[in-house]
Amino acid sequence: MSRLADTFARLKKEGRAAFVPFITAGDPDMETSFAILSKLPEAGADVIELGMPFSDPMADGPAVQASSMRALKAGASMVKVLEMVKKFRKVNSTTPVVLMGYYNPIHAYGTARFAHDVAGAGVDGLIVVDLPVEEDEVLRVPARAQGVDVIRFVTPTTDDARLKRVLDGAGGYLYYVSVAGVTGTKSGPEDAVRAAIARVRAATDLPCTVGFGIRTPHQAAAIAAMADGVVVGSAIVSKIADNLGKPRAAIIAEVLELTRALAGSTHAARHARVNA
Repeated sequence: MSRLADTFARLKKEGRAAFVPFITAGDPDMETSFAILSKLPEAGADVIELGMPFSDPMADGPAVQASSMRALKAGASMVKVLEMVKKFRKVNSTTPVVLMGYYNPIHAYGTARFAHDVAGAGVDGLIVVDLPVEEDEVLRVPARAQGVDVIRFVTPTTDDARLKRVLDGAGGYLYYVSVAGVTGTKSGPEDAVRAAIARVRAATDLPCTVGFGIRTPHQAAAIAAMADGVVVGSAIVSKIADNLGKPRAAIIAEVLELTRALAGSTHAARHARVNA
């Protein structure tokens, strides 16, 4: 089994949802970013989404956009992102890493070369925000040949016909976008999210994670009670932004404290509901 399949199967057996934090590689600098990345698993991360910095991340809200700008200013590049994953794999061989970003830097790098190099670095999955189902074959085929999943989005506007197309060729897990809009701006109504997850589960056995707008432990717990995973990005990168100017150790500590709180509520959610 792949790391992603193994992780979600284990969590399902344990009766809990995955906590999936997002950070941007190189934010606020490469050294601090790697220190955070390397410590996320011990803070409760089950899967890590690592952002590929891009100059025009228009599907993201202000917090993630700013994190990308900080990373680029600090010298982040695709080569350095892959080097960071390789370095992470030297200390962690079990936690899945999913690269998330936009197709332009992948195209500039060379799609076939990218698929080969991400697999060699130890990447488990790819989320490419601006590469729709109709066009992702250019990446999905070489990535799959290397054993790397291309993870697809389901949104509040995905009807049954569209869902069928999304599921055809999807891998790893599904990412349900809980709101129509950019990251980190608002959260989706719980009843609507619950109904959407039920519809997805009726159509596929792929795990379904939920992201966009989840910022607090309370929100994470509410989503974890119904989904297979909870994705939090904007709140974490905002914590980095809020602590810029402080010593590196302080930035890392603040991020990990928030991660532990979010992961703890995610992992406890179903147990708490059973015993309520």
